[in-house]
Amino acid sequence: MDILIRSTPDGVSLAAADILADYARRGATLGLATGSTPLGTYRELIRRYQAGEVSFADCTAFLLDEYVGLAPEHEQSYHHTIRHEFTSHVDFDDARVFSPDGTADNPWAAAAEYEQAIIDSGGVDIQLLGIGTNGHIGFNEPGAALDGPTHVDTLHPQTISDNSRFFDSAADVPIHVLTQGLGTIKRAGHLLMLATGEGKATAVAALAEGPLTTMCPASVLQSHPRVTVIVDEAAGSKLHNIDYHRFVEANALPR
Repeated sequence: MDILIRSTPDGVSLAAADILADYARRGATLGLATGSTPLGTYRELIRRYQAGEVSFADCTAFLLDEYVGLAPEHEQSYHHTIRHEFTSHVDFDDARVFSPDGTADNPWAAAAEYEQAIIDSGGVDIQLLGIGTNGHIGFNEPGAALDGPTHVDTLHPQTISDNSRFFDSAADVPIHVLTQGLGTIKRAGHLLMLATGEGKATAVAALAEGPLTTMCPASVLQSHPRVTVIVDEAAGSKLHNIDYHRFVEANALPR
């Protein structure tokens, strides 16, 4: 696990954009996340596209998750959000931007179909991730199966509270979601985790230095062969080995 510490959230976004742009130039399959943390990275990728530095024309994208019951055009659906924040501002082929079907009559069948679609595509080359304050990734809440496939899940009250800022109230946040499972996420070739702000510091320390446990779903990253975690000073403030991580980063061999 490579842990990169940047002084500001903007530094996190720039470092993440460097990595994702390299994959985009190879026409990779990108796993995209929504939420607040990736927005700076998406803005930077849009800037680079507009400057002629990167193209997404040959890329495919799979989203991590979707709310059950929200129509694709709903402004808080992740189908809508990823287009509003990123893919419609670059040369992504919209037909190659996939997300779970939150309006399916049978969400369990929709989960299985999405899992198979990822497999049939050849898999995700790099998966962008954020982390919840309770350690969730995607919508895999504490207690999620460490090798589980795409599935229907019920949101933890903490996640509902955290996400209520995007809705009129917590009561408007859908309770059920479709999410790639931890097993699905682990199949990606490269996992790229971003975290900013002091509110994520406990979760970051748990994912990197705590035990591998279902109670911190993000700790599953410890078992993956290629993980890059990029955090700002605040999000990394509870890492016990922060000086070691700085030393390793400063003396890393070029790749």
